[in-house]
Amino acid sequence: MGTRRFVFLDPDGTSGGGWLYVVVEAETGVFYQHQYGGTACRQGEVEGFLVPLVGPDELDALRELFERHFRGAGTRDHTWQDAERDRLREIVGAVRYWTSDGTTDEPHVLRLDESRMREADEAWVPVSTPDGPGVLLWHNSD
Repeated sequence: MGTRRFVFLDPDGTSGGGWLYVVVEAETGVFYQHQYGGTACRQGEVEGFLVPLVGPDELDALRELFERHFRGAGTRDHTWQDAERDRLREIVGAVRYWTSDGTTDEPHVLRLDESRMREADEAWVPVSTPDGPGVLLWHNSD
């Protein structure tokens, strides 16, 4: 892949925050850049393809966990307690990810990729999808 393209999700922070995406990691030449980590304002980048998701209740639950429980300060270097990890796993597992073979569409659940738990932060959660590893993204609260 010779040409690299960069897409910054919500570059000026004015999207309104009602979105939930997963970027499935793949060699596409397209790199999605995203601010995450609450007030820590970390910058992330992942190559792949973007899949829009519908999950208003799950988005609210993610915000509740990261903005209220963790107080919007991010979770870098955080040692996740069992109850916190269980809650994140539950929320991620409720998000529906639709796959299509071009003929039929089927819903599947996302799974928290616990092998990459150190990466988990507000608006940036590693997941497993039916199409491979990915990152669950939403509007950072900063």
